[in-house]
Amino acid sequence: MDYKQLAHQIIENVGGEKNINSLVHCATRLRFTLKDESIANTDTLKSTSGIMGVVSKGGQYQIIIGSDVGTVYRNIANEIPALDSDDTDSEEEQDQSVISKVIGTITGIFTPILPAITAAGMLQAVLSLLVVFNLIDNESQNYQILSFMGNSAFYFLPMLLAMSSARKFKTNPYLAVMLGGILLHPDFTSMVASVSETGGNISLFGLPISAVSYSSSVIPIILSVWFMSFVEPIADKVSPSAIKFFSKPLMTIFVVGVVALAAIGPLGHFISEIISAGIEWLEGLAPWLVPTVIGTFTPLLIATGTHYGLVPIGINNRLTNGFDTVIYPGMLASNVGQGASAMAVGFKSKDSTIKQLASSAGLTGLFGITEPALYGVNLRFKTPLYSAMLGGGIGGLYMGITRVQNFTGGSPGLLTLPSYIGDDTLSYFINACIGAAISIVIAFITSYILYKDPTTATDPLVDNKQDVTDPSDGTLGAENTQVTNTVIVSPMKGKAIDLAQIDDGMFSQEILGKGIAIIPSDGQVVSPIDGTVTALFDSKHAIGLTTDSGLELLIHVGIDTVQLAGEGYDYKVKQNQRVSIGDPLLSVDLDFVSSKGFDIVTPIIVTNSADYDDILNLSNTTVEPGDQLIRAIV
Repeated sequence: MDYKQLAHQIIENVGGEKNINSLVHCATRLRFTLKDESIANTDTLKSTSGIMGVVSKGGQYQIIIGSDVGTVYRNIANEIPALDSDDTDSEEEQDQSVISKVIGTITGIFTPILPAITAAGMLQAVLSLLVVFNLIDNESQNYQILSFMGNSAFYFLPMLLAMSSARKFKTNPYLAVMLGGILLHPDFTSMVASVSETGGNISLFGLPISAVSYSSSVIPIILSVWFMSFVEPIADKVSPSAIKFFSKPLMTIFVVGVVALAAIGPLGHFISEIISAGIEWLEGLAPWLVPTVIGTFTPLLIATGTHYGLVPIGINNRLTNGFDTVIYPGMLASNVGQGASAMAVGFKSKDSTIKQLASSAGLTGLFGITEPALYGVNLRFKTPLYSAMLGGGIGGLYMGITRVQNFTGGSPGLLTLPSYIGDDTLSYFINACIGAAISIVIAFITSYILYKDPTTATDPLVDNKQDVTDPSDGTLGAENTQVTNTVIVSPMKGKAIDLAQIDDGMFSQEILGKGIAIIPSDGQVVSPIDGTVTALFDSKHAIGLTTDSGLELLIHVGIDTVQLAGEGYDYKVKQNQRVSIGDPLLSVDLDFVSSKGFDIVTPIIVTNSADYDDILNLSNTTVEPGDQLIRAIV
């Protein structure tokens, strides 16, 4: 692989150096912030050798590379040195939702520090193994030294977060690290310990300072650096030019340091405690629930690049309670399930290329890095994805029921199973191994049974030379086809577009299935098939239908419109009601939905696309209710 050439192709196809605001990378993907994503040649990038996939989510343009991402990143940084500096400024504020901005911020802060956290977690896991097998004594100097080496990244986590937060919030990183040092200074730590033991209080010029320890904390330093990003420009503005060199940093660190100790730090500590208490409450109510959900749906979060939003919760749980019982166990079940599903494809496929890719990607997935398996195999063939979700969900359920505890983190996979050793017992480790085994066995068997090699040139569709592109006459293929067809007509008036044009990876990446979308010009939705209403939702934003032949269809009116909780929507049918083509299904106030900031584009998805040899669409044309829209071919 010519990484230098690949780096050049990536730069060229994201719109060139001038279109790049910033670039970071995680374990498997490049994460660009682009000035104009519409300039990027996404289709070209997806078909480029060395690139597994492209996702746009959370304000980031993400290119999935795999384990070689570090090498590609270095070649890009060599070609554009400014990307590797701390002063990369964004020239334009992207038009993002609040949720996207929050996820993008969390990702940008935590992605750069993951190597340090992973190294610390793995070191502590190895140390646990050495103690369990009596290779070292936990009273020895060997143990003590390895222990503080493994604990260092967690104890000084505020300083690591200070640096990455400063880059994200565009403020001075060295002042931010100094701020982390203030919160962790041994003298302040001693004062807090003394007050905790003997009582009393801490104050600065009469201003009360909360006696809170900030070692291993997450939220206080992030909020403090965010506050500093507002204070520093003010200090710059009011500082006289002649003395700005020292007056600006002096004013910044004094104001932010005092406010952090007196207000922001205690507030962040309180938020951490609330999150921890909420997790404990949820565990008491249904300890199996969250690991099951995470085990099931983590592949979809990874596909959309939003899984890093879970990382701070898992870290906060471990640093607040000493262990995590919800995030890391669930992600362990999901990751090994993904690896096992891909491995099953490698065992069953008769295609040498697929066999090699699936086997190597599956092995990587079992060890905790799932993007090669997800993008190279599971999303590509669909049935391995469903198998991974099934295995991950059941494995997560087991670990939730047995309340498995993770003590040191790391990339969830077989290599980090020792991170479940703690509290002087092997019970959590044993149950984590059992849960992982459950995920692997179920995902592997299910994937092996369901997977079929993709059709080749010997497929009857190819032999009969049937048209599989958008025909010019507005129809979807020949009427004299010898194979079984299910025709779906348009349920709305508007313009039909490809799913790839939707700004939501769940639909554009065809994670839920193949189909088409309509930009509606009228809010009336009618039945596009003869069949049965099989799914209604409290939010009324979507409806599921099943044809008499078994095709399953989802009509999703708008993007993220579940947040409207049904406002602006009205169902015209009931669950299990029989419908015919043209029968009213629901109505929506398109102006209201748009006024709330939501995209009204309506995906129409064949959710069991894997059961069909091909899904033909009629896109980029104006449609009326009843016009032929989709043909599903078996």
